[in-house]
Amino acid sequence: MDLYTPVVDTLNKLAIPFQIVEHPPALTTEQADSFIEGIDGVRTKTLFLCNRKKTAFYLLIMDDAKRLDMDAFKETVGESRISIASSNSLFEKMKLPAGVVSPFGLLNTPEKDIAVYIDQAIMSEERMSFHPNTNEKTLFLASTDLLKFLVHIGCPANIIKL
Repeated sequence: MDLYTPVVDTLNKLAIPFQIVEHPPALTTEQADSFIEGIDGVRTKTLFLCNRKKTAFYLLIMDDAKRLDMDAFKETVGESRISIASSNSLFEKMKLPAGVVSPFGLLNTPEKDIAVYIDQAIMSEERMSFHPNTNEKTLFLASTDLLKFLVHIGCPANIIKL
């Protein structure tokens, strides 16, 4: 299944400019960063999280160099326990394999039941980078355009302090 083309089609429809860098499959954030070295834009990591009962799902976008304080995040979202969702849950909810989590996977979620959170620390960055539903490419776009994309697909972001 081609999950990349709908990303490009949606961004083009919204007149959102972007830059694509093609590279070998990136299996870690360190490897992905090495493929895009020297290109302006914050390197992000996108975490797919869930509550204990797997009834609430969260997509958290933050600087890939930052560590997540799970206790602080669970308080922010009002849960008693938060964990990384399983690869099965990721595939069921966003049709993505492990290692390819990004906000563009929300295009594959007709239910729009995944809450999106972005660390405010990266919102001051001009550009962000993500895998566009494939780990063989990295897509750069303006931070403000990411917000425009999320609103358009019905998944507006919550900006929080981590």
